Amino acid sequence: MTSKLEVLARWVDQIAATTRPAKIHWCDGSDAEYHALVQQMLHTGDLIELNQQTHPGCYLHRSHPSDVARVEHLTFVCTEHEEDAGPNNHWMAPADAHAKIDALFEGCMEGRTMYVIPYCMGPIDSPLSRCGVEITDSPYVVVNMRTMTRMGAAALARIEREGHFVKGLHSTGELDPERRFIMHFPEELTIKSYGSGYGGNALLGKKCHALRLGSFQARREGWLAEHMLIVGIENPQGQTHYVAAAFPSACGKTNLAMLIPPEGYRKNGWRVWTIGDDICWMRPGEDGRLYAINPEAGFFGVAPGTSASSNPNALTSISHDTIFTNVAVTADNQPWWEGLPGTPVTDWQGRPYDPANGPAAHPNSRFTVSAKQCPTWSSKAEDAQGVPISAIVFGGRRPSLLPLVMEAQDWTHGVLMGAAMGSETTAAATGAVGVLRRDSMAMKPFCGYHYGDYFKHWLSFDKPGAKLPKIFHVNWFRKGRDGKFLWPGFGENLRVLEWMIARVEGKARGVETPIGTVPATGELKLEGLDLPRDTLAELINIDPAGWQTELQAIGEYLDSFGDRLPARLRQEQQRVHQALQMPRKAANA
Repeated sequence: MTSKLEVLARWVDQIAATTRPAKIHWCDGSDAEYHALVQQMLHTGDLIELNQQTHPGCYLHRSHPSDVARVEHLTFVCTEHEEDAGPNNHWMAPADAHAKIDALFEGCMEGRTMYVIPYCMGPIDSPLSRCGVEITDSPYVVVNMRTMTRMGAAALARIEREGHFVKGLHSTGELDPERRFIMHFPEELTIKSYGSGYGGNALLGKKCHALRLGSFQARREGWLAEHMLIVGIENPQGQTHYVAAAFPSACGKTNLAMLIPPEGYRKNGWRVWTIGDDICWMRPGEDGRLYAINPEAGFFGVAPGTSASSNPNALTSISHDTIFTNVAVTADNQPWWEGLPGTPVTDWQGRPYDPANGPAAHPNSRFTVSAKQCPTWSSKAEDAQGVPISAIVFGGRRPSLLPLVMEAQDWTHGVLMGAAMGSETTAAATGAVGVLRRDSMAMKPFCGYHYGDYFKHWLSFDKPGAKLPKIFHVNWFRKGRDGKFLWPGFGENLRVLEWMIARVEGKARGVETPIGTVPATGELKLEGLDLPRDTLAELINIDPAGWQTELQAIGEYLDSFGDRLPARLRQEQQRVHQALQMPRKAANA
């Protein structure tokens, strides 16, 4: 090793001395390495070959039934001072956390291969990108990290040039739920994960690095690491606006990232470009605008719900060279999940399918696929400088109150919108209907430090010379009195994005309300859409009394962050609350 890689080499030697692997393999990210690992896992049964005629290059992995999702209650942010982790995180003192998890790593790789994975989050030559090294004993993790990051020799060369990287240590251990922890040490730029092979717990470049440690790095270095999709909207004139959007789970993030325009829009020349479906890193450029990259190189998507009607672009993406996890299988060995045509014969655990055992595919079953396989993937995703962001969108699943779309008055108001966002639960999911869960900026499980400091960091971007994106809030899920959705959603959401772009370009006047600007009559283009005028009116109706109650609840939520809540955000909440109490005529003046 050259001198700049001595730190890495010493760390690898130290981990090897603790975990005692049978051998060490430095990953180069090559095709030959990938195929050798696939063949190895086919031999051990860790992968199952799917129908190579219908799904060439596709394989199935079945995880342990106790290891099928992220484990938030076992995920810790380990800062020196507990208050720095904030009420939004589980905290453990770093010394205690290291001692607890290091005891589990002792000898855990005996008889196994230790893989050293150098990787880059973001385009390999981008100044916005950051590198890491994950040490793991899981070949499944290696092949997934190859798809999800820029992994191998090029990343190692960048680490050698820069001399620093995020350290990630992972072992599947015994897959014992009682011996499972995911520890983050932001001040040390270190991650330790033990006892799980599931993606979000084991692919350390994803949520652990790109969001929990990434958000901490971003605050320290003056940028933003966000749980957001990035999508490009190209108009008939050939101009493309890029939008970053944050939604909690089950709110259609991947569908929006891969949106297919309505037929009339397609005929008129509108196009949609996918940059990313999950994570967005943004940094101010020299011109004052925010520029964004997708730090990931692939999609680790939820399979159930992906169908020809909901997301045909995703379905096309995963027709070849994809690793499926915990899906069902048909008689002719094709991957299957609820929402697809056909019939499963084997469920996600490998048992003969029996509806009495529950869904054939696990509800959190996944696909791992290169982003370049998406029909709407944009080569701009590889641009070193990133793409300029015209608008930031927040949204949630709210059956009432929240209008279809509203624009923030300014950046501070937009940060309040993001801080207040959330979704209401359903009986199917939790056994309770209409319980509002606040999920500020969709970052509640992923912000690596105190939410109050996070809001302050967002506010800090509003400074002289900044040309910040406009901020909007959307709600595709408002329901009428009959309990049915008022807005058709999916591709029709482009109509709302078109209005946002018109606002960005100064071509739509909108109507100002105390809670934000909504579309004026005739500004939402509805040609080809059977939407009654009174339904549209209901979609953008503002209920002042309901909003006063909402603003009071937002104030109580903000109080939970104590003295670290920025005064400016509290003042903004009070400003909107007071505006709602004004006579309607004055509020709309």
